[in-house]
Amino acid sequence: MKKIGLILALLTTFVFAELLQMDVSPEFVKSGVKIIDIRTEGEWKESGIVKNSIPITFFDEQGHYNAATFIEELNKHVKKDKEFALICRTGNRTSAVSDFLSKQGYKVINLKGGVKKLMAQGYTLEPYNPK
Repeated sequence: MKKIGLILALLTTFVFAELLQMDVSPEFVKSGVKIIDIRTEGEWKESGIVKNSIPITFFDEQGHYNAATFIEELNKHVKKDKEFALICRTGNRTSAVSDFLSKQGYKVINLKGGVKKLMAQGYTLEPYNPK
């Protein structure tokens, strides 16, 4: 009986997970939805960041991550029940991280194409200035 309850709980998590996929665009950036940039600090320094985005690294330079540390920092900036977006260089990392977060109950939008697509559309990133 306990196994059935656990299975139902897991299925409910997947059914009610809110993951939206959206092509990144300058219009979306101007929409006011919070954007979390999960690239590395080296990437932020190299290309800059989206205006008003919040840089929080998920994967380090070697591809390692600490999900608990990321979520702790994320929770300082967003609420689980409020929509926000993730951006990375091309959308590959945000696809995986968005999927993970949606299964944790976050209302997350994966911005497909990332900053590369945004820049290809003429958007200019701002210099990264760590606070």
